Amino acid sequence: MKKILGISIVTATILMAGGDLANMDNVYDEGLRADIEALKAEVAELRTQKSQSKSENKDDNYKKLEKKIKRLNKKLNVVKAHDATDNIKWNVDFRTTLDNIEYTKADGTKSKNSSLFTNRLLLNMKYDAGDNVRFYGTLASNKAFGQTLTNADTSYSYFDWVTNENAHDANIRVKEAYWLYSNNTFFGQPIAWTASIGRRPSVDGLGANFREGNKRKSAIASTVNVEFDGASFRWNLDKVTPLTGSWFKLCMGRGLTSAKPRFAQNGDDYAKDDAYTNSNMIGAIFVPYDNGQYSLHTNYAKATHMIGFDQTDIPQLMAGNQVGFKDVGDLDLATVMFKADGIGDGINDFLDDTIFFASYSQSKTHPKASHTMLGSTASETGTSALVGLQMPCPITDDGRIGIEYNKGSKYWRSMTYGEDTAIGSKIATRGDAKEIYWIKPLTKSLSMSLRYTQIDYDYSGSNAFFGAEGTPMSMADAQAGGMNPVEKAKDFRVLFRYKY
Repeated sequence: MKKILGISIVTATILMAGGDLANMDNVYDEGLRADIEALKAEVAELRTQKSQSKSENKDDNYKKLEKKIKRLNKKLNVVKAHDATDNIKWNVDFRTTLDNIEYTKADGTKSKNSSLFTNRLLLNMKYDAGDNVRFYGTLASNKAFGQTLTNADTSYSYFDWVTNENAHDANIRVKEAYWLYSNNTFFGQPIAWTASIGRRPSVDGLGANFREGNKRKSAIASTVNVEFDGASFRWNLDKVTPLTGSWFKLCMGRGLTSAKPRFAQNGDDYAKDDAYTNSNMIGAIFVPYDNGQYSLHTNYAKATHMIGFDQTDIPQLMAGNQVGFKDVGDLDLATVMFKADGIGDGINDFLDDTIFFASYSQSKTHPKASHTMLGSTASETGTSALVGLQMPCPITDDGRIGIEYNKGSKYWRSMTYGEDTAIGSKIATRGDAKEIYWIKPLTKSLSMSLRYTQIDYDYSGSNAFFGAEGTPMSMADAQAGGMNPVEKAKDFRVLFRYKY
């Protein structure tokens, strides 16, 4: 009986090995299948001969069979190890969103859409070749339900900085694609460091990630929240300085390439286009302290040759005519953010699981000669403050509630066009923005969220580019000039999200 049971166990082991191999398409497959079939036949023969065979002969057969199984398992482990590394790992992030939006203009009139349905698909990929270099990528599609009919110019929604953040067609586009090299030593010193080049993860950075239920991306979202092509280099400094958890990252990229198109009429494909200058950005992120609970984050960026329109272009724009961008000047951005991942030390479970963050940011324009930035020929400084709190939901076991508030000054100018807010970037607000949200997991892979955002503008031009179109005007002054800007914007969002 024990030997029959042993044969059954061996058979089950072989069948399980065969089940693992059934899905593998590689060079080992046919040979392993042949081994399995041979072992199955041998087990069957042992069963039919068990009554005639002597005990010692059966024991010898079992030992031989066990050796064959061990050899087969070694081959199987080689195949599994090969399969684990020789392919791209994918995960899916798919959401369906309903936005109920309302705009109130300076004259009191309103624009509404109570049923803006959108689908967004993110296909995230990763490949690790095992040589300190990994590849990361994200393919994206973001569209409104059905066909969208409009007589308005939609070209700005396809602008490279925001092409995957806006709802338009169902095309799949590249949101992220970059390689990342990592090493634990730098010129013999115990400094862990990384280097990366490609279409970098620069949307949903620290400060914007909490409301989305995401891990932070690279930048601090109080100043920069757009898609970007460039490079980054990071050094962990905590082992060579007394600064707990400190690190430094150097970032650089190009937001606009000055080049003529392929198949130019005069034959000078990709030659520099004299009408534009490359728009570049260089910046640094420095974290002087991070003990896992409390951390301080700083960010500075210099953006050159920013695009916009001159004052003489505004009448043409208002008439709906096409006008080319101008190089209007440079922009400095700086921010400092404090984050507490848990408040206090064991006061209670609620505070232990509460996140608090606050930031102060500053922008400064440097207009080019004969041009204006934000409607001024002088260098103008703007400021913005943000405070947020995310805490456990008191009425559900696993839900989260968050509240955020930010206020921007007259000449505040951020690069946050990629922020995931249907009514425009709330961080860019020259005025006050308030938000409350609730996130609730439904299953391991499915969650839902409710979010209400309200923006009250003190000045116009919050979401414009960097020239005269971004001139901050009070509602009264704008109306006196024949304009009717948005004074208040509201968005109530219901979202279902599947992540696997």
